[in-house]
Amino acid sequence: METIKLRDEFIKLGQALKAAGLVESGVEAKEVIQDGQVSVNGEIDTRRGRKLYGGDVVSFGGEEIKIED
Repeated sequence: METIKLRDEFIKLGQALKAAGLVESGVEAKEVIQDGQVSVNGEIDTRRGRKLYGGDVVSFGGEEIKIED
């Protein structure tokens, strides 16, 4: 499981996918999110701008990202 440490209060879903190296670009992040391939805390989320906070877990392509404060 990849871990992303927050620098600010939150990170947006698209930025988290890029930071973890699961997508190459913001365009790719937008596509996979809108296609319903990404879940946050076990639920599909199609909002690229979804704010993620400490404790959230993102799943995509068999990989998981944990967000930490």
